[in-house]
Amino acid sequence: MKIVVTGGAGFIGTNFVRSLISNKFQLQFDRVIVVDKLTYAGKLDNIADLVNENEIEFVNGDITNPSLIREIVEGAEFIFNFAAESHVDRSIEDATNFITTNVLGVQNICDAISKSSKKGRLIQISTDEVYGSISEGSWDEKQPLLPNSPYAASKASSDLIVRSYIKTHNLDAVITRCCNNYGPYQHPEKAIPVFINSALAGKKIPLYGSGSNVREWIHVQNHCDAIAKVAQRGASGEIYNIGSGIELTNKDLAVKILSILNLDPNYLNFIEDRKGHDLRYSIDSSKIRADLGVEIKEDFDRGLRDTVEWYVSRFL
Repeated sequence: MKIVVTGGAGFIGTNFVRSLISNKFQLQFDRVIVVDKLTYAGKLDNIADLVNENEIEFVNGDITNPSLIREIVEGAEFIFNFAAESHVDRSIEDATNFITTNVLGVQNICDAISKSSKKGRLIQISTDEVYGSISEGSWDEKQPLLPNSPYAASKASSDLIVRSYIKTHNLDAVITRCCNNYGPYQHPEKAIPVFINSALAGKKIPLYGSGSNVREWIHVQNHCDAIAKVAQRGASGEIYNIGSGIELTNKDLAVKILSILNLDPNYLNFIEDRKGHDLRYSIDSSKIRADLGVEIKEDFDRGLRDTVEWYVSRFL
């Protein structure tokens, strides 16, 4: 059995591939092919040991390349699509790459699978940001898509592309939408690495606006575990929210990191707010629990401490 992982040298993809190879998911396979464009956010070093030990096959390629993707997905049992441009600030500055990769790239993957002699199952990794901002309660999977950034809009578009192939071409696909991830191998431009590295460099932690924006957090390993279960047991055509129920303001998160580092909790720098900054994200994960028996057991304080220690050990 062949498994394809696109974006497998990025943050979540790296963690997923490592768990897959260690047999944590108990998925049977003969070959694992990792495809990654190796942009600024994807690093071959993240998975170089697996490549060198011939545990995986690595292809430096772009998901928008039709001939490449057709060749790679042919005969694959599962195709996990982690490949995406994912930084909101960059999408605000220039949305071009986000539309190209997140929309056209996903359409290309769907098209390649639908034309394959053996049509494998696509697991499209999406985000809670497609729902927009919510002041009270939590989004379930029936929530209308109301994205507020070019990044979120590109991910919402890719979800709709997948849905269209499910309905029109009978594509076997499932979509997962997860809350904010944290853990090892995350790119340093993301919030938690920025907070940690700023503090380690002797700089105040930067916070947009008043730091009151709320995000739900899940350890990347818990996210990957849930993805594997969706791949194995999820119903074709369904969408599954993946969340932890752990919600913090950005300021509270920064203070927790400062506490772990034994630094002044007031070591904060409030900066001009981001354009169109969503106030709060919160997802209802009852469907994945009820339908697939997935229970997210999130020990956030321990996971955050382990994450801080991982970055401290690699701080330059």
